Amino acid sequence: MHVRPLALAASAAAALLLAGCATDAASEDAALTVTDPWVKTAVPEDMMSAAFGTLTNTTDEDITVVAATSDAFPTLELHEVVDGSMQAIDGGFAIPAGESLTLEPGGLHLMIMELPEAIEAGDEVDFTLELSSGETVDFTATAKDFDGGNEEYHGSDMDMGSSE
Repeated sequence: MHVRPLALAASAAAALLLAGCATDAASEDAALTVTDPWVKTAVPEDMMSAAFGTLTNTTDEDITVVAATSDAFPTLELHEVVDGSMQAIDGGFAIPAGESLTLEPGGLHLMIMELPEAIEAGDEVDFTLELSSGETVDFTATAKDFDGGNEEYHGSDMDMGSSE
């Protein structure tokens, strides 16, 4: 009697392991991979937040991310911090062949505008990146609290707060 449940458990574990391998193989074939994605927690009063991670071009041709979308947010923009101020990037994020681009606080990031509801620690948020080729890359980012750099994702001027 105890052999059958054990055999079923072993079969289920093997199926999960194989499913994991299939997922890894599919991601290896992607032109652009996203690793360590996360989104900054925020409340609607903040009005804005941002998403970060590392974008890796696995091809032998340059890739440009031209837009980002999420069903969770009405407006996303590709941004960078220049001289302490956040600004939209014209032309997108260029990722040279075989290289990576890090989206991080105080640098390049996906700016989340017009928060309809709070982003709480542990929330998982789905994003889609649009490439200049017309291809899209989907990824999920986990929300986490982050106070580093005293960043401010609110207000119309989008200035970075000073940590001094």
